[in-house]
Amino acid sequence: MERDSGQQINFWKKSFQNKVLLLVLIALAVIVIGTGATLKASDKPAFCTNCHIMNTYYKSYSESNLLANKHAKAGLVCHDCHETSITAKINEGIKYITNDFKTPMKQRRYSKELCLKCHNDFDKIIEKTQSLEEANPHESHFGSQECYECHSMHRQSNVMCSRCHQFPWYKDLDSSWKQSGK
Repeated sequence: MERDSGQQINFWKKSFQNKVLLLVLIALAVIVIGTGATLKASDKPAFCTNCHIMNTYYKSYSESNLLANKHAKAGLVCHDCHETSITAKINEGIKYITNDFKTPMKQRRYSKELCLKCHNDFDKIIEKTQSLEEANPHESHFGSQECYECHSMHRQSNVMCSRCHQFPWYKDLDSSWKQSGK
């Protein structure tokens, strides 16, 4: 009889262990699938609005006249410029959860090389703005400059020439531009 009772205890132990193991495996599967789904969803620009601090940036992407929206209309998404590594995504999530961020966020300064991945040839950009009266902003007398010196995605862009100059073509710029001198 003791043997039967010992076998029953072993049976229940194994049964319990199997149930625990099954629950652990299910939990792991949910975590893996959830993480994968979250990472996939984070590729869509609207996902950024899950963090309230990103609403202004998403709005500039989805419905403004700023460069972010102009790039959206050309088919670009946030991750075409913003880092997409899993580590970067996790760090951003941790900063949001721990409330360790500043608003407005610091303006990123992307290199000309990043811009030229899509805009390809800077000489063609110079040529495109060659007809502007008196000065071509892409042929600066200051020499080579980074695109962010004038162009901003989520804020108004600055005509850096207007620090010193007032050219007639300024009046033709849309409201996505502000003049530094004003």
